Amino acid sequence: MATLGELERQVMDLLWATDDTLSAYDIQATLAEQTDGSKALAATTVLTVLSRLEAKGFVQRERSVRPHRYRAAASREDHMADLMHEVLGGASNRTAVLERFVGQVGPEDAEALRRLLAGR
Repeated sequence: MATLGELERQVMDLLWATDDTLSAYDIQATLAEQTDGSKALAATTVLTVLSRLEAKGFVQRERSVRPHRYRAAASREDHMADLMHEVLGGASNRTAVLERFVGQVGPEDAEALRRLLAGR
């Protein structure tokens, strides 16, 4: 699974936070607002990031309109679950990894895990 750089993560956070599609200009303006305009990005920079995210499979581009509009290819939750599976898949002792993970979760997460496992 491809990883996200800092700017890629900021762009994905915006896309994950909306059900709408966003243009590069929408993303550029929102990122500028979040930084009070002090680190405004060029539209070409945002387009380059979106192109990389599309190549990595994180975004889908709607080409039927101009400017092109972008949406997340999957939800943030799907992405996080894929990351967890990747880490677990790389472990030589999956049981030990799961044991350490479960040993570090709080009571609310432990209860959620119990409910989820009981429903399987």
